[in-house]
Amino acid sequence: MKKIYSLERKKLTNRFLVLLCITILLISGTATLQAQTISALVDLPGLLQNKEIEVFNRNISPLKDNPQGIHLDAKSGDGVAWIKNSTFKEGTITFDVRGKDVMQQSFVGMAFHGKNDSTFDVIYFRPFNFQSPDPARKSHAVQYVSLPDWDWEKLRTQFPGKHENAINPAPSPNEWIHCSIKIKDEMVYVYVNNITEPVLTVKKISPTIQGKIGFWVGNNSDGDFANLSVSITKN
Repeated sequence: MKKIYSLERKKLTNRFLVLLCITILLISGTATLQAQTISALVDLPGLLQNKEIEVFNRNISPLKDNPQGIHLDAKSGDGVAWIKNSTFKEGTITFDVRGKDVMQQSFVGMAFHGKNDSTFDVIYFRPFNFQSPDPARKSHAVQYVSLPDWDWEKLRTQFPGKHENAINPAPSPNEWIHCSIKIKDEMVYVYVNNITEPVLTVKKISPTIQGKIGFWVGNNSDGDFANLSVSITKN
């Protein structure tokens, strides 16, 4: 009989337990169980209060309208809020994100397999393109990049349409969207809201197979993030 271990979205408030849980969840284990599923909701306000979120090129603050949320302000250049001591390899990162319908000023998403503040992969959204009547703009709603070598412009030029896609049905650009990013066997699958099929499926470009995770915002963009959870399943 298969043994399945599951921690379903438990709120973690103690600093030590938060760090311990992240370490256990995000590093591939050596368990010999036939199936092992571990999932936990990360207490973002707790991490913020205990200075366990490391911010690059942004200011971070708690959200007033969501007790499990944080806000990154807008500045020139990209910004990342890294979860300290996180080492993610394979599994699913789930979170809620809210941008805004302002042209070229709302790029919001999740960085993963981070080595430092400039070297990581990102799945991000352009909310101002979600419901655009222009099919070309709408096709740029969700994007994969691998920085610093493969930014959106280089990928779009060399591999048009391969690393970005539309989202149908299109979410509201000013409201929360629920996102799941699944990484398995060098493949990345992105799910949004209640859409059963991935809105984007890509093969990772970077050879890096593990690293930090963090909330990401693009040039001149702010963003709201909440309800971060991380799951791994070992067979």
